[in-house]
Amino acid sequence: MERFFRRYFEYAARNRPLLISFAGVLLMVLWLFPSLPIGGQMIDLKLSYDPAEIQAAMVQYGAQGRAVYALASPTLDTLFPALYVTFFAGLLYRFRPNERLWLAAFIPVVAGVWDLCENAQIVTMLLQYPELSASQVAMASFFTSTKHVLGAVYEVVAVVFLLIYAVRKFSGSAGQR
Repeated sequence: MERFFRRYFEYAARNRPLLISFAGVLLMVLWLFPSLPIGGQMIDLKLSYDPAEIQAAMVQYGAQGRAVYALASPTLDTLFPALYVTFFAGLLYRFRPNERLWLAAFIPVVAGVWDLCENAQIVTMLLQYPELSASQVAMASFFTSTKHVLGAVYEVVAVVFLLIYAVRKFSGSAGQR
């Protein structure tokens, strides 16, 4: 299993996959998701939520918005984690300060799997509406909140790795002058 992930991380760390996955993430975040005709903010974007917020969102979406969202979540929002996982796993793997830190590339992988679980919860709520239980909403909110925490972790780790890389590169080139 380690060999599989190493090969995936090595592939994701190459220039072309990094650029393509980054462009795909930007395209989806800046154009595709905002253009979905769901009639309100996507549940995924909230940090957490309660039954009253979900009820209000479902009403705001309307039947057509819920149908669009229920279709987009298992399709487009499955492609999205694949793109951001590839980008951030490749970035973390490529710019890791030392070999032991290659395991940091698993953080976005875990976040991506968690995101897929969140998507399943959201689709379930969309399809079960108006029959939503407080426990269903709480479980979905837990997945959403945890996804956002994991996202913040791998983004901070990526910035730290890039800063270490830049400092080493700058101090190494300054010493060669």
